[in-house]
Amino acid sequence: MVSNSQTKLISSLSQKKYRDKSGLFVAEGPKVVRELLDEGLFLKWFFTTDASQVSSENHFLVTDAELKKISFLKSANVCTAVFEIPEQVAYQDSGLIVALDAIRDPGNLGTIIRLCDWFGVQQLICSEDTVDCYNPKVVQATMGSLARVQIKYLSLSKFLEKTKLPVFGGFMDGNSIYSEPFPDDGIVVMGNEANGISEEIAEKITRRISIPRFGNNQKTESLNVATATAILLNEFRRSTEK
Repeated sequence: MVSNSQTKLISSLSQKKYRDKSGLFVAEGPKVVRELLDEGLFLKWFFTTDASQVSSENHFLVTDAELKKISFLKSANVCTAVFEIPEQVAYQDSGLIVALDAIRDPGNLGTIIRLCDWFGVQQLICSEDTVDCYNPKVVQATMGSLARVQIKYLSLSKFLEKTKLPVFGGFMDGNSIYSEPFPDDGIVVMGNEANGISEEIAEKITRRISIPRFGNNQKTESLNVATATAILLNEFRRSTEK
């Protein structure tokens, strides 16, 4: 069963201030939970409706109704787990890095984390006003990739001022990605869903790039930021594989 204190704590983890205070976050569903466990994240509690999965003292067999009370999903998914938030690792000024300027949508951030995992981007730098990567919706959208990408929140402006790497930024009026040579090491900056890269960050960009539009109408204003990230990362990797 789930105790009242556990229910209260888990419910509070929908808010960043309580995740920060407790050092805990929630993951749901067998795939996500298994991926996090396989990567060595520390499990505090595991709640499941499947008796065969209850194997230790921090595993709890619960009813469907109890699981629904502690789930952040519209339909509870067999199990809910509470993990400790791992410590942030030191940033390394090398390799291909993605940097996010005020990404607000949890689904977009979760998808970008998955893309980083897919394309072998080990470091993801987030501005301090980017949505928290331990937001339950972000965790679910990563499908476990959260544990394989090093994510660091900091002042993006100061970070870009200090780096020795070339800084690429996604703009509507940049050079076409299909004509740009890309290096093995560099930073790809992606901007806010509504406003793009802010003026402060744009000043730190050394190479402006864009994804050209095709077709006769040319009326589409922009691409979803996660979709644009996928296209840019694909071109970076394709260029360096030649």
